Amino acid sequence: MDFGFQDLAMALQFSLAHLTVLTCSPVDMIRIAHRTGYDYVSLRLTAVTPTEHVFALQDDPAMMAEVKALLKDTGVRVLDIELARMPPEVEPEAYAAVLDAAAELGAQHILAQLPDPDRARATARFARLCDMARPLDLSIGLEYPSWTETPNLQAAADVVRAAGRPNAGIVVDTLHFDRSRDSLDALRALPREWFRFAQVCDAAAGIPGSAEDLIHTARSERLVPGEGGIDIPGILGALPPIPYSLEIPNDAQVEALGHEAWARRCIEGARRCLGG
Repeated sequence: MDFGFQDLAMALQFSLAHLTVLTCSPVDMIRIAHRTGYDYVSLRLTAVTPTEHVFALQDDPAMMAEVKALLKDTGVRVLDIELARMPPEVEPEAYAAVLDAAAELGAQHILAQLPDPDRARATARFARLCDMARPLDLSIGLEYPSWTETPNLQAAADVVRAAGRPNAGIVVDTLHFDRSRDSLDALRALPREWFRFAQVCDAAAGIPGSAEDLIHTARSERLVPGEGGIDIPGILGALPPIPYSLEIPNDAQVEALGHEAWARRCIEGARRCLGG
């Protein structure tokens, strides 16, 4: 079935991605999500850069208990946990505690990346991570930043197809889709069940020419949907109706507005852009 844009406008559910308010604790993040109208939060329990602060709930029983109580009180749910990132030196077993924490929090998905030049090894590790997650009722969604060794939709599809696991899928990030010059026709041709949630943001038109600039935009200068040059309605219209994790880090806006006002502006802009 081909889902049109009007279909997705009827089923809008939003998650506040941790990268949007990265320095917030999970507790503060859930409170902000509740006050600003998000259905979910997407929590980051592992570091991606050497300098970022990590709220590792898997290692902090007191904070875990506080988070679980707050989720129950507010009705906010956990959509996904990130990030199971597996470069050559990291085996999937390194994320066993993260998977257990995700299950304890009632999360539905784990976000994974494969920055590994050995595609066969990366695929085998992805399959093992799926096997670890399946008894916990977690899916593994493969994200494909354009500067990594899994740089586009086709590469991600090759991994998921080769892994052949029922809980394996692809997470489309509208920024990475645009920067990878992916095709809407190619997206529509893939199995619908592979897509369980998407990450949504906008960005300035034009694709940066270096990996350094691509990464800077991705981590510090994303825009509210409808305020940049990405065809967000086109991309999301090629997907089934799924929740949208608003991953919109913007250092200048957070500094000017604060976390809560920025989170509110992001969801209000997304609703305007998508007709909800």
